[in-house]
Amino acid sequence: MFANNEIGTIEPVAQIGQIARKHGVLFHTDAVQAYTQVPIDVEEMNIDMLSVSGHKIYGPKGIGFLYIRKGVKIRSFVHGGAQERRRRAGTENVAGIIGLARAAELALSDREERTAREKEIRDHIIERIEREIPFAILNGDRTNRLPGNVNFSFQYIEGESLLILLDGKGICASSGSACTSGSLDPSHVLLAIGLAHETAHGSLRITLGMHNTLEQADYLVDSLKEIVRHLRDMSPLYADMVKADMVKKVS
Repeated sequence: MFANNEIGTIEPVAQIGQIARKHGVLFHTDAVQAYTQVPIDVEEMNIDMLSVSGHKIYGPKGIGFLYIRKGVKIRSFVHGGAQERRRRAGTENVAGIIGLARAAELALSDREERTAREKEIRDHIIERIEREIPFAILNGDRTNRLPGNVNFSFQYIEGESLLILLDGKGICASSGSACTSGSLDPSHVLLAIGLAHETAHGSLRITLGMHNTLEQADYLVDSLKEIVRHLRDMSPLYADMVKADMVKKVS
């Protein structure tokens, strides 16, 4: 995975590719999150195969591409005909291919300007949350993350309740990846980076796009402050923590 889909961390792909090349290991990276968001050079990074999906770059759903370095041999993964150089039988989705190509062309043409704007809004959100909402934990690297990714865990609240109340304010967010949207378990990514089970349950993932603005970012944080305060007022865990803190200060 070139960049994590939940916490936005950009992985050391070039170093991994170098190690793989040194030991004669073929290296594939899932670049669905990173393509057109960060610079990618398959030669410099020693990438043998790279996969991309159109829906992440404002292209059509159901279309993507697999880059295969010249000389790398793979087995056919859909059998039947000789299409796609005998690698994938079946009629090509021509409309989808054209849509993906155009989406990639547009996304790459203004990548630096677009991602700089997303980073500005991302950092504004992170700074306000860290400054104005107590017991909020930023998940993932502070700067080495996708331009449009913000992921926080809010202690003493439950993420599902947070999402429902945000939805009521017209804000779309998630508590993990879309791949696990039907699961009640906390994110395996957050557990893997060391968060406690109950803390991981209070996570929120915000993904910014090309149309988002600073005004929307402020509306988001203002709404979060109100909702988090409301949920903590009903939380027995938060009440116990406040009482324990008061006792500690008195003693």
